[in-house]
Amino acid sequence: MKIIIVLTSVVLVLLLLGFPSPPHAFQQGGKDGSHQPTSHMNMQLDTATFAAGCFWCVEAIFQEVKGVRSVTSGYAGGHVKNPSYEDVCTGTTGHAEACQIVYDPGEVSFVDLLEIFWRTHDPTTLNRQGNDVGTQYRSAIFYHNPEQRRLAEEYKKKLNESGIYSSPVVTEITPYTNFYKAEDYHQNYFNDHQNQPYCRFIIQPKLEKFTKLFKDKIKPVE
Repeated sequence: MKIIIVLTSVVLVLLLLGFPSPPHAFQQGGKDGSHQPTSHMNMQLDTATFAAGCFWCVEAIFQEVKGVRSVTSGYAGGHVKNPSYEDVCTGTTGHAEACQIVYDPGEVSFVDLLEIFWRTHDPTTLNRQGNDVGTQYRSAIFYHNPEQRRLAEEYKKKLNESGIYSSPVVTEITPYTNFYKAEDYHQNYFNDHQNQPYCRFIIQPKLEKFTKLFKDKIKPVE
C-alpha cells in the first residue's frame, strides 16, 4: 500500500510540474482500424501523406530525408476498411499505395517535402508510374490541414505554369481521411531487399536521382 501511495504521489508531482506524457508517432486503433495521426505537440512533429506509385519507392526516398523521423507504407484514401495488399491491387477499394511521413518541421519544411515528392516521380501520368498501372498507383497528396492544402495547390499551380513538364500535373490533392498500415513485409522494403530486381532496377535509380538533386537534404550517415 505504501509503495502505491508513493508512486501515485510521484506521478501527481510530475503532472503538476508539467512533464509531458510519453510521445508516440501514431495513436493506433481507430474505430475502423486505421492509423490516427496525433498532433505531435509534445515532439513538435508533423505528418505528411503522399502517394507516388509503388510505396516501396516512396518509402525508400523519404527514409533518407533529413528531419524525417519515420515512414510507414500503407493504403490511403479508399472506402474499404482494413484492406489487404491483394484487395488494393484489384483497384476497386479506392485506396492508393501511400506513405505516412512523420517529420520535424524545424529540420525539413512541408514545402521541402513537396519538392522532393514532385521531383522524384512523374506527376503527369494518370494512375500510373512506369509499369505500375491502376488507381492504386495514382499521384496524390492527402493533406492534413488547410495550410498543407494551400501549399500543395500553390506548388502544383506553379509547376503547371512553369512549363517544366510537357503535360499537366495530374496529382490529386485531397483531404486525408484514412490510412491503413500495410503488411509487415512491405515495411522497410528496399533496405531489406536491395538485391531484388525491382529494388535494383526501379528503386535504386530513383534514390540516385534523389541524392543528386537533394544533397543538402540527405540524412547524415550515422
